[in-house]
Amino acid sequence: MTLVTDDIQFGTAQTEEDLKQILTLQKRNLKSEISAQIKKEQGFLTVSHSMEELLVMMQSTPQIIAKHKGEVIAFALAMLPELGKLVSDLKPMFEILDSLSWDGRPLPETNYYVMGQICVDVGFRGAGVFDQLYQEHRKLYAGLYDICITEISAANFRSQRAHERVGFKTIHVHRDHVDEWNVVGWKF
Repeated sequence: MTLVTDDIQFGTAQTEEDLKQILTLQKRNLKSEISAQIKKEQGFLTVSHSMEELLVMMQSTPQIIAKHKGEVIAFALAMLPELGKLVSDLKPMFEILDSLSWDGRPLPETNYYVMGQICVDVGFRGAGVFDQLYQEHRKLYAGLYDICITEISAANFRSQRAHERVGFKTIHVHRDHVDEWNVVGWKF
């Protein structure tokens, strides 16, 4: 894998313009907007956020982004468990999380947060940006949380492999009204 170049800056979303660029990148990668071949080869996003949702998420916890020449080219959105009802498509996941365990302890009794969504623009894939987004999460959140949890569509093989490469382990598989999901966790 190629290393991330010096002209990509990692940080947190600071402005409404950053959030607008996140939404633009998100829309370009939604499974409803891309071909079946791209879904299979490149992966996809399932959930479409609103500006209002992103603002609430940003107010509760920092949102990691990567920029190239001033443009958002990747993001890794964090959600605290108390925001489980904010995004209607994510409610089933948060309900499932309440019933799961980590290392023999009920997940609600652990100190965790949720990776709400991660995306790297097509021109920057394979350059280490995905892994660096998670390393930025580790730097920011490791002192505050013990575990990062997310769920990945079972059909999104590229995302599953990338999460496993970072260190995520599958802890549960379930089906909801949208898809079959692998719930994965990463212990800091």
